[in-house]
Amino acid sequence: MICKRVCYAGRVQGVGFRYTAQRVAQKFPVSGFVRNLSDGRVELVAQGAGEDVDRFLAAVDSAMTGYIESQTVQTETIQTLEGFGIRH
Repeated sequence: MICKRVCYAGRVQGVGFRYTAQRVAQKFPVSGFVRNLSDGRVELVAQGAGEDVDRFLAAVDSAMTGYIESQTVQTETIQTLEGFGIRH
């Protein structure tokens, strides 16, 4: 199990990023959340088997091509997370 926190920058708010991430997450055995940050970035936390998390993040990147200008990825401590949702 791994947990990754990704912060996306670019034109990532107001374009359906959170809803797209939530929809994509339904196709992968991952848990976590996605939320807008006050500085204009979007934060996504995903955990699961390493390969599943990496495939999920790649699918989000692919779905949001053209909106993401940069991203930072950090490995985090495993959290108690169930399902994948949008946080406000």
